[in-house]
Amino acid sequence: MQKKLTITVDEQVYRGLHRVIGRRRISKFIESLVRPHVMQDELLAAYEEMAHDEVRETEALDWAESTIEDIADEAR
Repeated sequence: MQKKLTITVDEQVYRGLHRVIGRRRISKFIESLVRPHVMQDELLAAYEEMAHDEVRETEALDWAESTIEDIADEAR
């Protein structure tokens, strides 16, 4: 669900957003900048949940170890 938010910015910032980002893309741009700073707890919880998935972790380790062989013969 989306929520509407009213913010106040300097007039030069406002004009710059319209010029550089575009009129109908400012909200998405601002959200992409803010999201990593406010969603860290959810991201950490997701990483912890993935780490407890033993099948996934085993598959990831197998994949990582198999790719090591791919680069072992490459010239340096």
